[in-house]
Amino acid sequence: MDRPYVAAGAFRAGSVLVGGPDLVLLAGPCVLETREAALRSADFLAEVCRRLGVPFVFKASFDKANRTSPGAFRGPGLETGLAWLRAVRDTVGVPVTTDVHLPAQAALAAEAVDLLQVPAFLCRQSDLVEACAHTGRPVNVKKGPFLAPGAMAGVVDRLRGAGAAGILLTERGTSFGHGDLVVDYRGLPVLRALGVPVCMDATHACQRPPLGDTASGGDRSFAAPLARAAVAVGVDAIFLEVHEDPDRAPSDAASMLPFSAVEPLLRSLLALRAGLARADDGREPQGPPRGLDMP
Repeated sequence: MDRPYVAAGAFRAGSVLVGGPDLVLLAGPCVLETREAALRSADFLAEVCRRLGVPFVFKASFDKANRTSPGAFRGPGLETGLAWLRAVRDTVGVPVTTDVHLPAQAALAAEAVDLLQVPAFLCRQSDLVEACAHTGRPVNVKKGPFLAPGAMAGVVDRLRGAGAAGILLTERGTSFGHGDLVVDYRGLPVLRALGVPVCMDATHACQRPPLGDTASGGDRSFAAPLARAAVAVGVDAIFLEVHEDPDRAPSDAASMLPFSAVEPLLRSLLALRAGLARADDGREPQGPPRGLDMP
């Protein structure tokens, strides 16, 4: 991919430039559990990113509206969840993002967050996509696992037509049979050719959709290699779900990363980008120039 570190359509999510020369991290727990837990996660991730020079956007859902089991924990809900996200933004001082599932939620969420997210299974919902664009916030749309990358052109056109302040497209795997996902890395340059920054969701991509079970499965050990491969191909952001105790998490327990995995993974991603930047045209690599050996 030509000049992989400067994307067309760069935009700002709060203070963070998405699509600029630096790899951006979107990270946080799958779902908001408590205000205190959200602040702990945001504090931890913000400190790691500050130390490594990585622009950071905190993510978490106020409502998991697509749970496998009817009795599964969904989150604190719209009003409380948005209040907690405001607390993260104000207290930790980082931009925040969350996903919305209904058009009526978009304007309310836009008052509390810096970047709106459209879930993968809702990426073709025209009213939702347009409602997000109308808020004046940039919008991250996750590519549905049922879509070819080129099919996202219509989503991009719809967002542009509705006046989106910025567009980010996120790859999170493609359905492979009935109970697995695969990542076709040819899709990343296809998405980027649409003139927008591209993100790789490395943790959802290692999920295994449920087959009559009560929860999604997965294998978090694949998240790091999936992220490294995406950086080698060329992306503008990495999306990671992170939890202080993933095995006890109420959602996506099998695929979320523990706190201890975050810094080593980021260091390896920065090492890859530094090497590719030097090989590209001598641009200054992102982050600290030394101490970025692959773990």
